[in-house]
Amino acid sequence: MHAITIPEPGGPEALVWDEVPDPVAGEGEVLVEVAAGAVNRADILQRQGFYDPPPGSSPYPGLECSGRIAALGPGVSGWAVGDEVCALLAGGGYAEKVAIPAGQLLPVPGDIGLTQAAALPEVVCTVWSNVFMIAHLRPGETLLVHGGSSGIGTMAIQLAKSIGAKVAVTAGSKEKLERCAALGADILINYREQDFVEEVRRATDGAGADVILDNMGAKYLDRNVQALAVNGRLAIIGMQGGIKGELNIATLLTKRGAISATSLRARPLGEKAAIVAAVREHVWPLLDGGHVRPVVDRELPMSDAAAAHRVVEESRHVGKVLLVVP
Repeated sequence: MHAITIPEPGGPEALVWDEVPDPVAGEGEVLVEVAAGAVNRADILQRQGFYDPPPGSSPYPGLECSGRIAALGPGVSGWAVGDEVCALLAGGGYAEKVAIPAGQLLPVPGDIGLTQAAALPEVVCTVWSNVFMIAHLRPGETLLVHGGSSGIGTMAIQLAKSIGAKVAVTAGSKEKLERCAALGADILINYREQDFVEEVRRATDGAGADVILDNMGAKYLDRNVQALAVNGRLAIIGMQGGIKGELNIATLLTKRGAISATSLRARPLGEKAAIVAAVREHVWPLLDGGHVRPVVDRELPMSDAAAAHRVVEESRHVGKVLLVVP
């Protein structure tokens, strides 16, 4: 088969479409013929040499994919060869085939096509686990999403609105904010021109955000705490703004706030399976009913992964960028 390899860390040109050995489905795994994968910022970190795959997982980038089951490993039940699926991965989505633990599979939902289903697993599992399973967003509360036009952001807006929450987003242009508004965002903040702390307070009559989904990390840490409502919850899922920041404990205590920080990739298989099962129970009915949709910016050939990485690195997209197997 062919896969995107990274012979040496570097820029987008470091991604090489090369012939590699076929994977084999082990105990509790299925072999999937990949239709499409999706680009995540974690893939960019891996390409740069900063985010190695967990031990024992595929060395190729790609944290989600869609495709058809080609073979079942020992001990797998509930799935059949030929089933159309999408899946959460620890790696290997940038390839023609990948072996996947059966607990990380999801059926392709409703009228969403096989290719577009590749845009779902990572973002849906990230949003559901952080915003709902950990931060417990409730109807009537306010969610602040940084990077509202990203793949994570566009899904977070829709899922929060589906339970009756109010949604504030930050984005870097009028056009991106308009796309967020079309998905249901209530409070639109241009982070290049406005202070999100002030804007959230103004829009909530001084209360602040009950839950904040943050992809920036250190750069926004202090201001996120300022923006929290009393009993607010800050969920950190990224480090685009650095890894070390100062935290005013007094402010956090005053807010009676909570901070969580998680990633999906290195979690034990049992934890991933539990998240996937929760997503199938709570989110898949929304997808099947057409109430929530993946937002796909563009589709590019998987062999041209370098071009896709440039689009994501330069933030020239809204939603997800997909890599399609020829």
